[in-house]
Amino acid sequence: MRGSLRDRLYATVARLRRLERREARALRRWAERTSTLVHLSILVFVPLLIALVTALSNVEPRLSFLLFPPLASGTYTLFANPGGRYASPTRFVVGLTVGALCGWAALVVATTLGVAGGGSGAFAAGAVEAAVAVFLVGVVTWTLDVEEPSAYATALLGLLVRPGTEFEFTLSILLASSIVALVFTVWRERFYERRAQFLYESTWGDDRVLVPMRGENPDATAMLGAGLAAAHEAGKVVLLDVVEDAAVASAERDALDDGHRLDSRIAGDRGSGPSAGRETAAAGRELVDDAATGDPDERESGGAVAEAADRLESRADGIERRVGVPCQVVVAVGGRSPAATVLKTANEVDCDLVAAAYERRHGALSPYVRDLFRGDVDVLVHRSSDGRTRWKRVMVPVRRASDVAHGMIDFATRLVGRSGRVSVCSCVSGERERRRAEDMLADLVEAFDGNFETRVATESIERYLAENAAQFDLVFMGASTDRSAASRLISPPTFERIDDLDADVAIVDRS
Repeated sequence: MRGSLRDRLYATVARLRRLERREARALRRWAERTSTLVHLSILVFVPLLIALVTALSNVEPRLSFLLFPPLASGTYTLFANPGGRYASPTRFVVGLTVGALCGWAALVVATTLGVAGGGSGAFAAGAVEAAVAVFLVGVVTWTLDVEEPSAYATALLGLLVRPGTEFEFTLSILLASSIVALVFTVWRERFYERRAQFLYESTWGDDRVLVPMRGENPDATAMLGAGLAAAHEAGKVVLLDVVEDAAVASAERDALDDGHRLDSRIAGDRGSGPSAGRETAAAGRELVDDAATGDPDERESGGAVAEAADRLESRADGIERRVGVPCQVVVAVGGRSPAATVLKTANEVDCDLVAAAYERRHGALSPYVRDLFRGDVDVLVHRSSDGRTRWKRVMVPVRRASDVAHGMIDFATRLVGRSGRVSVCSCVSGERERRRAEDMLADLVEAFDGNFETRVATESIERYLAENAAQFDLVFMGASTDRSAASRLISPPTFERIDDLDADVAIVDRS
């Protein structure tokens, strides 16, 4: 009774921990989106900067409160579109200061011509001064190429300052806008432009790749995994061979031990603990001995084991020689679910990405691949077109900004290196959606270093891929596992609607 209660308690705690990890992962991926980061930055930096300037104005009474409205709107403009036309610290400071000077000049012109005034109340300005101030702002900012929307506000507010304080108002605009511009510059250069390094999990993870040696052309998939791992100094590739018999697995491990590539942390799935591992190893040695001196059937089995070990060793040597990334080999005993064996092995050998060869059954994605997508490890499924092992032209179609889109772009930049090209594209249903799609693609690619082009097409994704895939070596696609079953039934994932392309296909799923 007590043991049953303890088991239920442990199971409840484990479920709560899984839920906590899942929620934390979802929160992080929400924060990865550029739009989310921008809005959070607005909510943090705009109030803090205005509070700072307000505190300074309270210490120094000569700083007019009239500078706050244009300063607040200009600060919002900077942080709301950090890569836009008006996101220039120089334009921001010069534009606001020029606006204050133009307001001051408008007062001088109106007074000189004798047409000043005409309004009533404490904050009143004449129509002539207002027109002259706005006209001067337009001319001067256009001429100096510092057009700034908030400059018009500072020009008009400059008409309302007390006579004799125009210089103080202009100086306060210069100082306050310089403070904002300095903070914005540091934020943009040290964090926003490097957000992929700080926020995107794929850029500092997915560098330890497990490759199950099964399916269609696993050697090409192994090279693809090696290319991804080689981009990081801590990268490694682990080749996995799954066998159904524990004795055969142990014998193959013994054969591989001589090459010092076998990861000793993997034990047979049937059994646990040191004793189970020793029994398995003993069975393997008996099989090797029988193969050498005994029954012909056992000799044939031992030869098959040695051949499989040699094959794995040769593949590992080839990967290390061609790609320059450390490569290990692992032998695991298969269970009832091949995908469960692969995912368990990935966790035990500390791999954060499974690169699996594409498999079909009855014309659809095999249950093995679907089970991999349901696991807790990132998965890349590779469908090789012609066995190529170099990918220098890569296409990344995206539907929206997401962690999967970030991961696909990061993988693409790793593969092509400095000499390749990545084309990030999106298909829209009409011209009205073009601008939104262009902005989304710009936000996606500017966080990464590489040779990019972006494309927006007003046609279906199927037709676009059919017409353009032949120009590329590899096409990345998302697995769309975050969509509901009803959504997937109405509109299946893109990779399920594409039967044949003249390029390799890589399907990416983030756990």
